Amino acid sequence: MRAAAVPAAMASGVPWAVYAKLVGVAAIWGGTFIAGRVATAEMAGTSAALWRYLFACATLLAASRALEGGLPRLAARQWLGVALLGATGVAAYNLFFMFGLKSVPAGRAALIVALNPAVTLLGAALLFGEPLAKRKLAGIALALAGAAVVIGRGNPFALLGGALGAGEALILGCVISWSAFTLVAKRLMAGLSPLAVTTYASLTGTLMLAVATLVEGAPFLPQASARAWLALVFLGVLGTAVAFVWYNDGVRRLGAARAPVFINLVPVAAVALAWGLLDERVEAATLGGGALVLAGIYVLNAPRRG
Repeated sequence: MRAAAVPAAMASGVPWAVYAKLVGVAAIWGGTFIAGRVATAEMAGTSAALWRYLFACATLLAASRALEGGLPRLAARQWLGVALLGATGVAAYNLFFMFGLKSVPAGRAALIVALNPAVTLLGAALLFGEPLAKRKLAGIALALAGAAVVIGRGNPFALLGGALGAGEALILGCVISWSAFTLVAKRLMAGLSPLAVTTYASLTGTLMLAVATLVEGAPFLPQASARAWLALVFLGVLGTAVAFVWYNDGVRRLGAARAPVFINLVPVAAVALAWGLLDERVEAATLGGGALVLAGIYVLNAPRRG
């Protein structure tokens, strides 16, 4: 987090609770990688993804009724939009996430997923012709280089020889699907509140996850320990519903430029939690590559000077 971000924002009268929520979001989202590892150690990835979003949908529907009086009616174009959001940001992302975490340590996975801002900006430039300043290109290059170091376990050139593990490829699928989710939301979901968009996308995505579970033949009610079920409750209630509401409130209060800076803390939190809770060894390549990823994210978010 940039040292100047908090004082500058505080001068505008934003209460400390907003910053506390955004730091909490980063910690929660860092914890989702730990919870995902715990859950997928005991059940199929499709079952884990489905139950995460069953818990999330229940929480989001309750929040929609309490905060906005229920869900609005959708036009046909909006239904297409939420179906695309459910397919990319819920179904695809969570299947990649759960299956990837079966073999990729939580800390490494979080540093790979930290590529999201860079890949999203690159996608917007390629698909929609949005201009990229030299500063942003430099940030994208730094983030991609850092991810290559992390994925290649210290040797980024190993990727040129096809040395990419299946688990890492799945986590990269998370990045691509979430970037697609962001770009679709930007283009198709005008006129709906963030909570309504999140709820509708979760509902449609959950239906797709249910179909995936049936196709795979995974048990709808898997036999798992209380620890694994608590991990799924954490993923659904806190990691999806609560964190999204808090984050959207931060965007509303601080703006879309400053609020995402706090999300730079997510991979830091994930690596620290994985070391403390899962006893994952933090390799030099992970630290070095992670530093490059975070530097790239900082460059992408840093305000222009002059």
